[in-house]
This record gives sequence, C-alpha cells and structure tokens, in this order.
Amino acid sequence: MKTYFRLLSFAKPIEKYAIPYILCTIVTVVFSTLNLALLAPLLHTLFRTEKAEVIEDIPEPEGLDLLSYFNYYANQAYELFGPYDALMYVCIIIVISVFISNLFRYLSQRIMENLRIHTLLNLRKSVFDSVMNLHLGFFNGERKGDIISKIASDVQVVQFSVTGTLQVAFKEPLQLLAYIVMLFIISAKLTIFSILVIPVSAYVISRIVKTLKSQAREGQESYANMISYLDEALSGIRIIKAFNATEFVKTRFHNENEHYSKIIRRMVRRQQAGSPVSELLGVIMVAVILLYGGHLVLTGDGSLKAADFIAYIAIFSQVMRPAKALTDAFSNIHNGLAAGDRVLGLIDEQSKVKDKPDAKAVVAFKEEIEFKSVYFAYEEEDILKDISFKIRKGETIALVGPSGGGKSTLMDLIPRFMDVSKGKLLLDGVDLRDLTQESLRNQIGLVSQESILFNDTIFNNIAFANESATQEQVEHAAKIANAHDFIIETPNGYESNIGDRGAKLSGGQRQRICIARAILKNPPIMLLDEATSALDTESEKIVQESLQNLMENRTTLVIAHRLSTIQNADKIFVLDEGKIVESGNHIELSGNNGLYRKLLDMQQFK
Repeated sequence: MKTYFRLLSFAKPIEKYAIPYILCTIVTVVFSTLNLALLAPLLHTLFRTEKAEVIEDIPEPEGLDLLSYFNYYANQAYELFGPYDALMYVCIIIVISVFISNLFRYLSQRIMENLRIHTLLNLRKSVFDSVMNLHLGFFNGERKGDIISKIASDVQVVQFSVTGTLQVAFKEPLQLLAYIVMLFIISAKLTIFSILVIPVSAYVISRIVKTLKSQAREGQESYANMISYLDEALSGIRIIKAFNATEFVKTRFHNENEHYSKIIRRMVRRQQAGSPVSELLGVIMVAVILLYGGHLVLTGDGSLKAADFIAYIAIFSQVMRPAKALTDAFSNIHNGLAAGDRVLGLIDEQSKVKDKPDAKAVVAFKEEIEFKSVYFAYEEEDILKDISFKIRKGETIALVGPSGGGKSTLMDLIPRFMDVSKGKLLLDGVDLRDLTQESLRNQIGLVSQESILFNDTIFNNIAFANESATQEQVEHAAKIANAHDFIIETPNGYESNIGDRGAKLSGGQRQRICIARAILKNPPIMLLDEATSALDTESEKIVQESLQNLMENRTTLVIAHRLSTIQNADKIFVLDEGKIVESGNHIELSGNNGLYRKLLDMQQFK
C-alpha cells in the first residue's frame, strides 16, 4: 500500500476533486438504490386487489422503514386519485429518481476523469523532470527503450489502475452498503441468510488474482525490452542492412514479442476468470435465495409479501455488480502497483551531480581553469589518474592520445556532467562543486563529434533554448559558422525542417549548424570534442574555418585525432591510459621521440 499512497500523492490537491466526487457519488448511490426500491410500490399499485373502505384504514408507518413509507403513499394516491393516476404518479417519481441518479453519476465520472488526467499530468511531469536532472553517467548504463517505456506506457497504466481503484474503493462499497441496508429493510431474515454466502465468493476471487502483480512486472519489463529493440532497429537501420542483419534483428524482436504475448495471455486468463466466476457464484446465490425467499412468501406468515420479494430480488441481483467492480479493481491494481514501482524507481533515482545548498553562481570567467590532482573512476575503475594542468583565459589547449585514454571524460568534468572522484577542478580558484551547474554551463559552449540536432527548423536548432534570439542574431551566427549560404538555398531557408537528427543535411552542414548554435550562445569557454573527425576533407576544411571563427577570443579545450587541426594550440597534453604522458606545443612535442611523435608519424604516413 506504500506504493499506492505514494502514487496517489501525485493527485494533489486531491481535495479539489475528492469532495465534489464524494457528494455526487452519495447522491448517485442513494437514488440508484431508490430506483430499485420503488419497484415495490409500483408492483403494489399494479397488482393491488383489495380496497380499503376509508383512507384512514391504511396504517401510517413508523420508524425508518422506507419501503413502508413508499407503499403507504402509493396506497394514499390509489385511494385519492384512483389506480391509473396512482400508477402515473409512481412512474413520474421513478423517472425523476432515475434522472437524478444518472445526472450525478455523470458528474461524478466527469470529476474522476479530471482527477485521472491531473494525476497523469503530474506523474509524467515528475518522472520526466527526474530523468532530465540525472547525471550523464546514468544514461551510459541504461537502455533508452526502458526509460521511454516507463515514461510512456507505465505511467499510463498507473493512471488508469490507481485512479480507477480510488473511484471504485469509495463508490462501490458505498453502493454495496446501500443495497444491503435496503435488503435489511425489506427482509432482515433473508438478508442475514444471503450475506453468509458472500465470503465464499471473496475467497475464490482472491485465489484467482494472487499472482497478478509478479506477472504484471514481468510483462512491463518485457514490453520495455521490445521498445529498446525497436529504438535500436530504427536508429541503426543503415548498419542492420549493411551487415545483412535484418533477419537477426527481426528474430530478436519477434522472440521478445512472443514472450510478452505469453505473459499477457497468462495475466488475462486470471483477470478474466474473476468476472465470470463471481457472476456464476452470484447466480447460485440468487437461486438459493429464490428458494428460501419463495418459502417465506408461500408460507403466508406476512413477513414477506410477493411484491416486496420481487423488489428484493431486483436489488440483490445488483449486489454482485459493485462486488464484481471491486474484484476487477483488485485485479487491475496489481498492474498499477507493478508499473508504479518501476516509475517511482526512476523518480527516486538520485543524480550523483548535485548543487550544494550554498552553491555560488558564476558571473564571469576571469582567469583560469585548473585541474589539481584530479582522479575520476567509473564503477570502481580509474579512468583519469592524477591529472594536473591549467587552462588560462584566452588559451587554446588540445588533448590528444589513443582512443580510450580518457580525453572525453576529462572534458566532461568541466561542465560537471560528472564530478571528480578525487582532487579538485577549479574555476578562478573556486571548486566547481561549490558552483551552481546552471551558471557554470552558461559560461561553456560545446561542439561534439556527433552533430546533435533536433527534428525542427534550422532557426530553432541554432536558437536552441534561446527564446529571445532574433532573426538577425541567428543569421549573424550562421554567417560566422559558414552556414548561411547553404541555409538560404534550402526550400524554406531558416524555416526549413532538417528531419530526424538533421537527416536532410550533410555531415558538414549539420556540424556547421552546431557551431552556429555555439556561436549564438557566445560563451567565454569552448569545448570541442573531435568536431571534424567524422567529416570528409572538403567539409573538414570548411568546418575548420568555422571553428577558427568560433575559437577567436575564447578559452578553448580541443580534443583532436587529426593532429594537423591543433598545430596552433598554445599547449598540447597527450593522454594515455588516463595519465598525462607528455605536454608542450606542437614544435616541442614533434621534436621528442614520444607518443605524440608516433601519432604524428602514423598520420603523415597515411
């Protein structure tokens, strides 16, 4: 239940919906019960054969016997207005009662739908915000499809099962209680007899739904795997076809699909068994009550009249409806709790990069960035070891070395995508962990090897997250990035849509859009992570010129495999296996017989 109440907290302010819902439901339950109870005076009026000599001969009821009151006033109408008019008045009252019950049923359902939508909005917002606030390292160990499944599918399951259960948990017990009270009013002896059979039905149903939660969790995990396979297949379709792996990918997806189908079939068997079993038990109970009630009527002791007994059967036949609704809700809540556990697990995931309560905001970059005996470990494996160097304002620093040496990890520490494990990383003498992430990243621009673009217009990609950017500012940034000319040649210019991940543009064009985006931000610190390594020679030359424009008057940290692009760097650090093994400018390192010289010779040989 802890999971259920946590999920229910996303419905706050719940009283805004709960109070009107409770009032509407009470009115609905009262008049729904009266609709059936009014059958008794209707039948008395229709089939009455005796006639009192005077109205006063009809005794006025006492106490809370509602049925006697209904019959009393029906008899009064019968004597005053005659049988047809009395029947008409009874029918009018029944119609009014049905109208009121259905009007308030509609209002209660509308309120509950608003609550359901409100809960979904808050829950989805919370889980998405939680994911967006997580540190970058979290996503390295998670499957994207599983995260998508939790945000999309699992949240939807929680919405319907949890709020649906809340609706049933209040309305159906109240309706059940109202029916039972009315049954006691009609015949206490018959009702006590019938109630003894209900626990048998409850026990049978509980056995049917016992294992639903574990099956629901297994089904949701299987569904998440399918989403992951689908995402990988769509993202890697070019490679899949190039390696003739279509059948392999299809088989993997189909196997998981079949596994998911088997789980759902097992769940459905149990879920669907609840309703017919409870209905069968209900019919058996009605049959038994018919025999016993018929005996009470036929013995003629006056404790139960025929018209009252028919009304009793009509009401008792409805008792199983709220009982079945409770059964179905109990079955569905297992789905909701299993999905809720997965969603709450994502919400509870803590970012390893957090701002301190007293963190300061960076106003400007003034002097230098310093790595001071920095270590970084990922899952207890050291990636960086004893890194110490400075990047002074206005300098261009390059990082080179073999793949896997820790260059990208080192760069990711500067915008605090991850925090150092040991040592300090200082900005103008202040530890980055003492600064707010947002203000720090406002000082930094990033251009990576992969051109990260969005399925939107060119204008919106350049002005990404900068809602105040004007057309002139965007065009100015594009001109500096050597992107303006090709942009205006597209069908709609800056309003042209570039497709998924910029698929409608070439590699060089995508990268220049990314550079224009960084130029528009105009940060004092620029991080360039192999920004030209994926380009052909012609595109590289254009992009390199754009990068030179970008780096002008900025402090820049460059990662490069092509050493020709960093010959003018103020200082070059060579990383190997997480350590700085050499440092100096291009001329100094070229004269040494070290790792830099070997890398340079290999590229010149090529």
